[in-house]
Amino acid sequence: MRLWSISPEYLDTKGLTALWRESLLAQAVISGKTKAYRNHPQLARFMEYCEPLQAIGSYLVTIHEESIRRDFGFDFSKILHANELHDAIPVNDGQILYEYNHLLEKLRIRDFNKYQELKGIRNIKANLVFHIVKGDIENWERVHGNHNITR
Repeated sequence: MRLWSISPEYLDTKGLTALWRESLLAQAVISGKTKAYRNHPQLARFMEYCEPLQAIGSYLVTIHEESIRRDFGFDFSKILHANELHDAIPVNDGQILYEYNHLLEKLRIRDFNKYQELKGIRNIKANLVFHIVKGDIENWERVHGNHNITR
């Protein structure tokens, strides 16, 4: 499960579709509709929010909005709580950079045009449910491979 902290606008078609499915799974876990993935580290920041279903619902809304921009037609009715968050969830700038570099690695292989489009970005945006704070890669991240967070 990968619940990206970076803006969904950076994802290719395959990535955005996977994010929608995985976020719906996260919503099912948080709402108690499945026992699988209950302890998945990617869920920690949503579970720690004062209203976890509202947090994942707002996250799903941002993905849905990107799907509309691309004419994908994700089903909005699948979102259980589409209310705006009271406060954005903090995410470390090191996590944002790690995810950006992780995405670039994936795109270099599966969508080279998208890779070319994104590789020079200097001010990486977070998903709108997050606000960026100073810090390293998040403790919940399962770091794989080279995780140099410098550019």
